[in-house]
Amino acid sequence: MTRGSGRRLPPTGRARWTSPPPDWPGLGGRPALEAPGSLAAMADAMSADLPTDAVWVGWSLGGLLAGALLAYLPPPRGLILLGMGERFCDPEGVSTAELAAFRRAFARDPVATLAHFHRWQLGGEPGPREAYRRLCALLDGGPAPDPATLDAGLAWLGSLDISTDRANADCPMVRLAGSRDPLLAPTAIATADRVLENAGHCPMLSRPAALAETLMALAAEPHPRRVLQAERVPS
Repeated sequence: MTRGSGRRLPPTGRARWTSPPPDWPGLGGRPALEAPGSLAAMADAMSADLPTDAVWVGWSLGGLLAGALLAYLPPPRGLILLGMGERFCDPEGVSTAELAAFRRAFARDPVATLAHFHRWQLGGEPGPREAYRRLCALLDGGPAPDPATLDAGLAWLGSLDISTDRANADCPMVRLAGSRDPLLAPTAIATADRVLENAGHCPMLSRPAALAETLMALAAEPHPRRVLQAERVPS
């Protein structure tokens, strides 16, 4: 569930994963839902792709959706939220007003707005230009995301709050954040269960090996514990 952009982790990051990450409806060439904004419809569409005997990893909006789907689907062995807090909008990060402005820009020109976002989200990576080159290579020639699905995703970013879901979850739910994520508020980074140093919102593009090792370490913990000091992974 790391395919927020409809693409997988680079090869280094998926070498030892046992299951390929599924595409969300409307992304990666998968047919869109008739009602893209329906969580119930999303849960029904994803139920066969989300095994319970597994640790789910949800990146960005994918993490927020995975947390929300716990109210509809049997719980997995654990859920790791990558690059996402219990909610997206935050006055110290991306504010509600900023998200609303982005949605208006997307309605006017989806292609240009999405291209701008691709660069913006990479601002915290140690090599943003190289990360952008890798992202473009991954997206090159792939199916375009469904516009209605993207718009529904933007609406979810503004409305979903999984703090209650996390508190009541029947499985461990932990947060992993890049130390320089430009989309997260400083508090959201500081309160993450793990912090990947020298990384931004897209560590799968800038630090894939370190990300994969951290994810596997988290997945191996039967009951992920809170780390009081940011875990530093050597560059």
